[in-house]
Amino acid sequence: MTIDAPLDAVPPRAPVASPIASLLTAPILPTLLRLAIPNMIAMVGSTLVSIAETSYIGRLGTIPLAAIALVFPFAMLTQMMSAGAMGGGVSSAISRALGAGDRDRAATLALHAAIIGLCGGLFFTVMMLVFGRSFFALLGGRERVLDEASGYSQVLFSGAVAIWLVNTLASVIRGTGDMRLPSMTLIGASVLQIALGGTLGLGLFGVPQFGMPGVASGQLIAFSCAAIFFLWYLLSGRSRLQLDVRAFHFERAMFLDILKVGALACLSPLQTVLTILIFTKILATFGTEMLAGYGIGSRLEFLLIPITFAFGIASVPMVGVAIGAGHLKRARRVAWTAATASGLTVGLIGLVVALDPSLWVALFTRDPGVTAAAHSYFHWAGPAFVFFGMGVSLYFSSQGAARVGGPVLASTARLLIVAVGGIGLMMAQAPAWTLFALVGGAMVVFGLLTAGSVAFVRWGK
Repeated sequence: MTIDAPLDAVPPRAPVASPIASLLTAPILPTLLRLAIPNMIAMVGSTLVSIAETSYIGRLGTIPLAAIALVFPFAMLTQMMSAGAMGGGVSSAISRALGAGDRDRAATLALHAAIIGLCGGLFFTVMMLVFGRSFFALLGGRERVLDEASGYSQVLFSGAVAIWLVNTLASVIRGTGDMRLPSMTLIGASVLQIALGGTLGLGLFGVPQFGMPGVASGQLIAFSCAAIFFLWYLLSGRSRLQLDVRAFHFERAMFLDILKVGALACLSPLQTVLTILIFTKILATFGTEMLAGYGIGSRLEFLLIPITFAFGIASVPMVGVAIGAGHLKRARRVAWTAATASGLTVGLIGLVVALDPSLWVALFTRDPGVTAAAHSYFHWAGPAFVFFGMGVSLYFSSQGAARVGGPVLASTARLLIVAVGGIGLMMAQAPAWTLFALVGGAMVVFGLLTAGSVAFVRWGK
């Protein structure tokens, strides 16, 4: 691997048109914050949806709560792949084209991206409708729990095309540097999902109670409305890209430009879900209290993802435009600035809960055994949150540079450390705290390897 100092000496291409030009000339940190805050708000909205759904599914009973736990990894996987992985590839390709001053190519890439989103959604629909029940059974679903999970999944994934189109088209718009409209639309979809899911699931306001399928219908309807709005916005001429469907024709190179980043990046969320599933399975052998303590700790991790996602996804168009325009040194400065902001913010939270875990743990439990387990988790994993935040942000920046291989390998290393190390500790009958130390160590390795890939892998052509 070589540093791209000679490439940074290449004369930049001709300036691109405003407002894209501001991504090349505006101060980096203020611009990052301006782009990141709307994304952060939208991600908080998604988190509130998760909390609200858990709340009214809990009103349906314990069996539905167990059922949603089986479906959750697959629902998260389709969201992470469409929004963060393939979505990052879409934003990267479009921003690089705009940075090079080729608006026609950017518009054509947007139409190819919509086709990729359509195919991605159809893949998840077919996979989950055909194999979903078998997947849930492998995870331990039985009898009524399996029936409830299957009923929820069938409705949810019948609308996977809407989920993929929403996240893909939002990524198209983000690739132009517009973060506000996608965020406002996703917030609106979140509010609609909460209202419809609660009404149809619980049977509010005289509506028949449809239970778990009704809850899933809330997301299906909300995302379908958001997809229709994004399509209208992009085709109406109101966006920064002028799309002409009548002049569209398939170009293999356009698909490859998106997929060379997005398809490879999809391995990262897949590995993340596998890491969670494997570690949860291993930790279950140490008893219910340890598993519950880890659940409390991982819940904070989940709430921190909006911060890392917001900084990371904000860096994609800034890096992509800089790469397209030949401003390679600026592209790296954007990546490191976003990583520093993300790492420091998440790391500070991790340090606080490592020093005083009760600030978070006391919100959920008073059970001595569960509390002790959660405290142990934060003592060992909390200080490593800084590396997690830095690594995730650099993963997105690498998408903007179309150099995502290193971060994906770093995610693979994290998976192998947790899987192989966890099985080894379990077989050696090591104390449970060693598993939490292993999780923290895996975060450190992930962050350092990702940083190393950004530092030493060449960016630019």
